[in-house]
Amino acid sequence: MNKRVLVTGIIALFSPLMAIAALQMTDDNGSPVGDNQNSQTAGPNGPTVLQDGHLIQKLQRFDRERIPERVVHARGTGAFGEFVADKDISALTVAKVFTPGSKTPVFLRFSTVIHPKGSPEELRDPHGFAIKFYTAEGNWDLLGLSEPVFFIRDAMKFPDMIHSLKPSPVTNIQDPNRYYDFFSHQPESTHMLTRVFSFHGIPSSYRKMDGFGVHAFKFVNQKGEVTYVKFHFKSRQGIEGYNAQQATEAQGKDFNNLTHDLYENIGAGKYPVWDLYIQTMKPDQLNNYRYNPLDDTKEWVGLPETKVGTLTLNKVPENFFESTEQVALDPSNLVPGIAPSEDRMLQGRLFSYADTHMYRLGANYQSIPINRPRVVVRNYNQDGAGHQGATKGEVNYQPSAAENSLVEDPAYQAPRTPLNGTLQQEIIAKTDNYEQAGLFYRSLTDAQRKDLIFALGSDLAKVKSADIRLKMLSHFYKADENYGEALAKMTHDDFSQVKKMAEMLKD
Repeated sequence: MNKRVLVTGIIALFSPLMAIAALQMTDDNGSPVGDNQNSQTAGPNGPTVLQDGHLIQKLQRFDRERIPERVVHARGTGAFGEFVADKDISALTVAKVFTPGSKTPVFLRFSTVIHPKGSPEELRDPHGFAIKFYTAEGNWDLLGLSEPVFFIRDAMKFPDMIHSLKPSPVTNIQDPNRYYDFFSHQPESTHMLTRVFSFHGIPSSYRKMDGFGVHAFKFVNQKGEVTYVKFHFKSRQGIEGYNAQQATEAQGKDFNNLTHDLYENIGAGKYPVWDLYIQTMKPDQLNNYRYNPLDDTKEWVGLPETKVGTLTLNKVPENFFESTEQVALDPSNLVPGIAPSEDRMLQGRLFSYADTHMYRLGANYQSIPINRPRVVVRNYNQDGAGHQGATKGEVNYQPSAAENSLVEDPAYQAPRTPLNGTLQQEIIAKTDNYEQAGLFYRSLTDAQRKDLIFALGSDLAKVKSADIRLKMLSHFYKADENYGEALAKMTHDDFSQVKKMAEMLKD
């Protein structure tokens, strides 16, 4: 027997890892690689030659390993799982994902909003809770947060808000002087700021935080009737978060602790579970509240919740880049029976998210395996970088008399929506900026309120401008007088000035 064959057989027999490593290496075109250690050169001391295709390809691919970082939600962790529907809500929606007993594969990406890739997971921030449902009628993406509300109510303000929260364009350091300057002009942010500076702002585990759709959406039933809906994923693991000191200690031990906690529990078979609850509201109920129910800075306080299904995460991705980094979650990915509401923030996101994915990943980003629907995609979108569609034949337009040309089905038309009024650019009529912030503050325990005052007050104290501090304090005072007074003591500001400014604020 050939000695080389014998040695290879022994290695394969006694070392499975070495046997796997012995698989033939190839270039991207499938051509076998003969030497991955030495470049082709013109003689022993000559320069490297341009014809070394393996070297050129290896360097080219290395130079292009990074795609543009997400502007928001850059720091993320994902996992696969399934959603099981358990209640008949066919009277509300025709969406098949809610057919009782149906199981829908999902991918859930947790994230922070502001901080960059590689940043500690224990930094204070809203946390993303974004789910891609691979349904029988295409992908439905629900992009939510760990909180039920957002900072602002109009997408017009979103780029400015993010600019203020991101590092300074001069120092490249996040600066409270900048973001409080912005938020002092946004009274609707009082509610979300209160939540983020509470223990909610730094979850101790991704398994131990709730997920909210934040926006109102529309359910559409077989008759074309519309019902407004909000989504809430309740963690069966409970809700836990760090105070400022605990977060610092955790970060010092392991700044990837949320990812480790999630993956280790899934790996051990301790699958995290969330129950999905919905709140619903008929169109004729929208004017029954002192706030606008389509304002994403508001909760639907007092409306009952109905459990409609359960979400379980049960698989860790095999490759971070191919899944968590390339997943493209987009609120305009909707399915029959689910439609967007008139929420002004949501309306802007319907465009912005799809556009940013096209910028990051290319026009064919929905053909990437993690984004690819589990159903057949048929349309005449064509070409572009990374196109892998199976388009055939002369007809790439619609309508057409050609055999096998694509047709549409009127059953899936957008629901008819009554409209009134004139084209305008005005703030919503019912703002109610402070009441729910006060309700949340008073719902906290004494210890939780103490932690909130310390965290928020310490941050506000860094602001150099007394005018900005006083304006922010007046917002918190409008939410709750004790809240504003306690913060003013932390920042050493004149409380009488805070009350005076608060009297001039509108609700």
